[in-house]
Amino acid sequence: MPRSPRTAPSWALLLRLLALLRPPGPGEACSCAPAHPQQHVCHSALVIRAKISSEKVVPASADPADTQRMIRYEIKQIKMFKGFEKIKDVQYIYTPFDSSLCGVKLEANSQKQYLLTGQVLSDGKVFIHLCNYIEPWEDLSLVQRESLNHHYHLNCVCQITTCYTVPCTISAPNECLWTDWLLERKLYGYQAQHYVCMKHADGTCSWYQGRLPLRKEFVDIIQP
Repeated sequence: MPRSPRTAPSWALLLRLLALLRPPGPGEACSCAPAHPQQHVCHSALVIRAKISSEKVVPASADPADTQRMIRYEIKQIKMFKGFEKIKDVQYIYTPFDSSLCGVKLEANSQKQYLLTGQVLSDGKVFIHLCNYIEPWEDLSLVQRESLNHHYHLNCVCQITTCYTVPCTISAPNECLWTDWLLERKLYGYQAQHYVCMKHADGTCSWYQGRLPLRKEFVDIIQP
C-alpha cells in the first residue's frame, strides 16, 4: 500500500527500492501484484485525469554519483478525484526511466487523456509506476468513470481478493472475490470494468452494479 505523504520516501530512495526488487538476469522486468481498480484508488494518494503535454529525462537526484534517471512528464490536469488535501494542482509527474524499474511510457503531445494513480512523495513530487492503475480514459467503462467520484472512495473498507483457482472462498464478511483472471484469463475483465465491491449496512460487502443482478459466475465460483 502506498505510504502517506508524511512518511513517503524521496523518489531517489524509491528508485533504489525498485532496483532491489527487480529480478536478476537478462529477463529483468517489472513485476506487480494484481489489484482491482477500486483497490488502486483506495491505496493511492493521488487520482487524476490528465493529458500529457511533454516529457523530459532528468536526473533522479542532485547527487552527481547517482546515475539513475527519471522521466518528467508535464501534464494538463483535467480533474482530480483524490489528493485534494495533499496537492492542489499537478503540473509534473515522475516515473523511472528504466522500464525494468516499472517506468511508465505515456503519449505526449497528443489528445489522449489518462487516468493516473500515484503517490505524493515527501518532497511534494508525484511519482507513478507500472504497478499503479494507469489507463487511457477512453478505455474506462461508464461504471468506472462514475465510481471514481464516489463509490470507490466510499467503500475502501471492503477487501477484494483475487481468485486464481477453484475453490475460491471469502475469509471475512467484508470481502469480495475478484474472478476476472479465473474466468477470462485477464485482470481487467468484466468484473473490474462494471462492478464495485460495496459495503452494506450490516458491515458485509458484495459486488454491486446499479440495479443489475450479480452475474451467476461470480456467485458460483465460491463453490468447491
